[in-house]
Amino acid sequence: MTELPTESSTPPVVVTGATGNLGGRVARRLARRGVAQRLLVRDPDRAPELPGATAIRGEFGDRETVVRGLRGAKTVFMVSASESADRLDRHKAFVDSAAEAGVEHLVYVSFFGAAPYATFTLARDHFHTEEHIRTSGMAYTFLRDNIYADFVPQLAGEDGVIRGPAGQGRAAFVSQDDIADAAAAILARPGDHTGAVYDLTGPETLTLDDAARIVSEVLGRDITYRPETVEEAYASRASYGAPPWQLDAWVSTYTAIAAGQLDGVSDAVPFLTGHPATPLADVIRATAAS
Repeated sequence: MTELPTESSTPPVVVTGATGNLGGRVARRLARRGVAQRLLVRDPDRAPELPGATAIRGEFGDRETVVRGLRGAKTVFMVSASESADRLDRHKAFVDSAAEAGVEHLVYVSFFGAAPYATFTLARDHFHTEEHIRTSGMAYTFLRDNIYADFVPQLAGEDGVIRGPAGQGRAAFVSQDDIADAAAAILARPGDHTGAVYDLTGPETLTLDDAARIVSEVLGRDITYRPETVEEAYASRASYGAPPWQLDAWVSTYTAIAAGQLDGVSDAVPFLTGHPATPLADVIRATAAS
C-alpha cells in the first residue's frame, strides 16, 4: 500500500531497495527491532509487508517522487542503484533530492576500496558518490562492502568453472546477512556513526581457487577456477552482447582481485553486530538450504 507521508505518520528511517536482497534484509531487521520505516521503491506493490513500514513510490532519477518520499525523514539508507551507464548521475540526483527534502543523515552502501582510480570500474562510481554526499551538507556513514559471499557459487559457469583474470589475488567475501545486521545497527543509532567509513568483509581472504574448493565441498559439485588473461576474459564474455561499460565492470571485478584491491579483513562486522563475520562455507550452506 502507498501512502503520502504526513507529520504524524512520518517514520524516522527511510530504506531504499527494499524489494532487493540487501534492502529487504535491512527492512526486515528494522521491523524486528520495532523501528518505524518508510520503504522507497519503484513499485510499492512489490514492497515487503512489514509491521511499522509504509511503501512509498520513488525512483532515484525522479526528483519529484524522491523529494516527496523523503520529506520529513531524518535518516535514509541508500542502497546503490542497479548497474547502468548513468548510475553515477542517478546517485547524484538522489543525493541532491535527499538534501532538498531535508534529510539529516545518509547511510550509503558503497564498495570496498572505493577510489577515483580503483581497478574495479564501479568502485570509481562509488567513490564519486561518496564525494558528492560529503559535500551535500548531510551527515553520512559509508558501508564499503567487499564482494558478496552469497554470489560466489554464481561465478561458476554451467561447466562448473570460474573464469577470470584474478590470478592468485584474494578477496574477503562478505555475507549479505552480515551487511544487513551492520546496517540495522547503524540505522538504529545513526548518530553514533556520523562520518564513519566501515569496510565490511568476511573473516578471511580467499583466492578463487580457495573459493572454488569451498563451493565444491559444501555443494558436492566439482567447481574449479581457471585463470584467464584480460584479453581472454573480454573474448569469453563478448557473446553476451553487453555494452562496453558492463564488460569493463565484469572483467575489472577480477583484475581488482588480482591487483590486491579486495584483500584485507576488517573488524567492522563484529564491531557493529556483536557477532563474528560469517565464513564463506557457512554462507553457501545457508543459501543452499533456503
